[in-house]
Amino acid sequence: MSGYGFWLSAAGMKVNEHRQAVHANNMANSNTTGFKQDLAMVMQRDIESVENAGGLRFKHPTLDRLAGGLNVRQSTIDFSQGPVENTRKPLDVAIQGEGFFSVRSGDETKYTRNGEFTVNKESELVMSGGDGKWRVLGEDGSPITITSEGGPVRIGDDGTIRQGINVVAKLGVFTPKDESALRKVGENIFDATDTDMSAISGSVRSGAIEGSNFSAIKGLSSMIEATRAYQLNATMIQLQDQATGQAVTTVGRVA
Repeated sequence: MSGYGFWLSAAGMKVNEHRQAVHANNMANSNTTGFKQDLAMVMQRDIESVENAGGLRFKHPTLDRLAGGLNVRQSTIDFSQGPVENTRKPLDVAIQGEGFFSVRSGDETKYTRNGEFTVNKESELVMSGGDGKWRVLGEDGSPITITSEGGPVRIGDDGTIRQGINVVAKLGVFTPKDESALRKVGENIFDATDTDMSAISGSVRSGAIEGSNFSAIKGLSSMIEATRAYQLNATMIQLQDQATGQAVTTVGRVA
């Protein structure tokens, strides 16, 4: 019985250590433009007699009435809309609703919700993060060029970019066939290798950016909860170790 308790408490520590790591990463990105928080996922572990039914069976009428504890599952991404914040910068754009901007570095095409754009020395519209290496693509998949001679830049609600009376390009907004197949690859960028991306007539808002959809206040509360749960399981292991030691010592004296 004590060994089973050790295992359950150790599994609880592992789960809450995972929760702490996920919350810590979210906290670090609470001010990152367009950041999508990760959700720590867990799953129920089957009881021993079910999980190991094909091997050495361990059945106990009392233990089989207990839960098997928890195991860590792969985290999922929360793609819900973050708050839209006004910046009044003409090259800042926030997607309202679904969709992602398409960006390219070298031969790699990726996707992001970070609409904090700037212009590099080659006059290309680029994402401000990632050292400016991610060029922003139009709906036709081509990099967008903003010339200094073209005049002030205006971006319409449909993503059309104008300089003066001239239409420069139209921002590409794309949506995945399977949103759950998107994978974070760093720099607030998503890889869509495992799903198809389709251009849509997305609605955007210029002079604004989408903030992180992670609430630092709620995240701090969850972090404290996970820390306390971790400490509680650690304490349970210590108590079980003491109880086991006392039992061994007592049995030894009686023998």
